[in-house]
Amino acid sequence: MIISKEAYSSIYTAFVILIGCLLIFRLPATYSLWLFVLFNIANYKHLNYNRTKWIFIVIIASPFLLDLLFLWNNNSLAEGIKHAEKRTALLLFPILIIGQDIRLNLKKILRYYSIITTAIMVVVFIRFVLVYPDLFYKYLAGKDLWEMGYKFGDSMGMHAPALNMHIAFVTVTNFYFFIKSFEAKKKFVGIVANLVILLLSIFILLYINTRLAIVNAFIGFLIVILYRSRQRFSPRKTGFLLLTGIFLSAVMFFAFSKIDPHIIDKYSGVTFAHIDKIGRLDEVENPEATIFNSLVTRLSIWKAAGEVAVNNLPLGAGAGDGKHELNDYYTATNQKFLAKYEFPVHNQLLDFLLKFGILGALVFLIFILFIAFLGLKTEESLIIFFFWLFFTSNMMDDFLIRFDGITFSALWISLFAHHYLCTLPNKDRSIV
Repeated sequence: MIISKEAYSSIYTAFVILIGCLLIFRLPATYSLWLFVLFNIANYKHLNYNRTKWIFIVIIASPFLLDLLFLWNNNSLAEGIKHAEKRTALLLFPILIIGQDIRLNLKKILRYYSIITTAIMVVVFIRFVLVYPDLFYKYLAGKDLWEMGYKFGDSMGMHAPALNMHIAFVTVTNFYFFIKSFEAKKKFVGIVANLVILLLSIFILLYINTRLAIVNAFIGFLIVILYRSRQRFSPRKTGFLLLTGIFLSAVMFFAFSKIDPHIIDKYSGVTFAHIDKIGRLDEVENPEATIFNSLVTRLSIWKAAGEVAVNNLPLGAGAGDGKHELNDYYTATNQKFLAKYEFPVHNQLLDFLLKFGILGALVFLIFILFIAFLGLKTEESLIIFFFWLFFTSNMMDDFLIRFDGITFSALWISLFAHHYLCTLPNKDRSIV
């Protein structure tokens, strides 16, 4: 394909933005990913690699490479291949993005991504109100608010916590550009436009209403304020902005709690209910209604997963067999509630320890800490926040076994790595 470098750069950037916005929809995201691959193959001359790039690619692709390395450790080879196939994006994105010889504008990509994704979510919300008015009016009346975010996520084919992880990143990105609009002394209309986009994303975040994502967004606001202020303001002004951010976030949370009173109970009673019943969930009356999403259920799962993982050290139970081993353990230890719903591990570190043994846990830690490395080296607050968001999300869930979590991490970590390499002097880009 013969096109100018400028045209290629524009098309490539548009492709990346499109994929980022479509990650919340599995089929469109999959099709756009394969079109992206074909586009890169047609323009392979723009791909070049060196030692540093290959090291970064291997780090990002390491969960996929684990699947390949431990294929033999599955009772069913087909099951092992199936798990590896799900993580293919962890190889494709770094190869195609880190290997690019063009310089991608990360801020531009993030800006368009956050605006378009916010607009898409507003349209999806309007569709939800029109298609499911009975659910919407029920929630508006304060009934069954515990299911609100899950039903909304189901309406677009996504698990609510996974969807809200995406929206938390979008919301903090919108907040970042809102702060930047003040620093740039934009016209009043520009500042208001940024504020409206921010408020819309906050509304969607709160409507989906998953605890960790909301807390993480609040922490993300503080990270952005801290980094932006440290780079531009005195310690006194930084402290003032931090207190202002805390105050505004508290006001926002209080206002939403008046609309959704269930949110207070969700963050207190529901979360910490029956904490004395770890490993004994069947003693709780009607566990589906009282502890299905509570901390005690997570802790009981982790306890069981840890015991199964220890029994399968040092090499693990296998990617295809790990979940089966855990479900069998639920049954063997007479934990009927956990066995009935066949809960996955809900902790990516434990999940990798269970499936791949000690090497799996080590690979996960390197994968996560690599994001922190990129954030600290570039001093970019949004990369620091992404590290925090993806780390904490994977401590409470296992997003590297889900398409949305796999593609979300693969795309953005690859872009962050590309951005970091572009900040190095030319003479240092081939040196670790």
